[in-house]
Amino acid sequence: MKIILIGGSGFVGTHLIDRLLEVSGLEVLNIDKNNSEKYPELTRIGNVMDWQTLVHHSKGGDVVVLLAAEHRDDVSPVSLYYDINVEGMRNTLKAMEVNDIKRLVFTSSVAVYGLDKDNPGEDAAIDAFNDYGKSKWQAEQVLDVWHRNHPDWNINIIRPTVIFGEGNRGNVYNLLKQIASGKFLMIGKGNNKKSMSYIGNIVAFIWFLIEQKKNGYEVYNYVDKPDFTTNDLVRHTGQILKKKIPTIRIPYWLGMFGGYGFDVLAFITRKKLNISSVRVKKFCAVTQFSSSKAMASGFVPPYTMEQGLRNMLEEEFGHKN
Repeated sequence: MKIILIGGSGFVGTHLIDRLLEVSGLEVLNIDKNNSEKYPELTRIGNVMDWQTLVHHSKGGDVVVLLAAEHRDDVSPVSLYYDINVEGMRNTLKAMEVNDIKRLVFTSSVAVYGLDKDNPGEDAAIDAFNDYGKSKWQAEQVLDVWHRNHPDWNINIIRPTVIFGEGNRGNVYNLLKQIASGKFLMIGKGNNKKSMSYIGNIVAFIWFLIEQKKNGYEVYNYVDKPDFTTNDLVRHTGQILKKKIPTIRIPYWLGMFGGYGFDVLAFITRKKLNISSVRVKKFCAVTQFSSSKAMASGFVPPYTMEQGLRNMLEEEFGHKN
């Protein structure tokens, strides 16, 4: 089997290649606009906006895993979300059809549901609050129409919640870095629950879908349980790193006021800052989702939430570092 990753040079793609190379008999190729630091020999340079390059590099593939996405909170112009996430989907499908590849795993996002929802499952109402979530939903709609016109195709969509793990440099890493540093500022009460996904489980689930779910069209949320509150993350971090974590607390309204101040500063300086009103809002929101369908599929996560958190904290912030 030959598996084509599109957008596999980043955090998730690198861990997925690690996992796929453990399986004998697999051939793996990564197509990305950036070279892979770890797997340059498996990477071909290509952009999802150039479908002809995708056709050229994906010849002979059996399964495509589409990871390429514009996902940062501060992308400008916002049209990039739709160019990469929606038009990139159309280009991927076009290239797959040319090469007669009929199996796709697509990583969407729970961002399609919006914030502060009541543990939504896959059939919950769509209510994306930002352009990232809206563009991911539009990409899913492109897939839905495509499958109705190509019923013999096998399409699996994963909507993961925020992903953490060794090598991640996203919002969870920044949060844990602040907690581990002992200079942590808690905005709000810290009782809001956060659904999270450990990278080792995400890549294992992708391989499970490739290996086991070879027919039909399915959508799966992916969340590792239990859902931790922000207070839980502070407590677990202190226990794992064996250190007392002093926490300064400020009310939500003051945190949002500060976030708007950073928005203005970012606009004036034309720089991307780590703090913004959107990130404060997401930090304080309840982001809790159901993954009962994924867990009923036969998949067994190889890591618990506690193991995943320990792996990341010891790797990134342990005494050896």
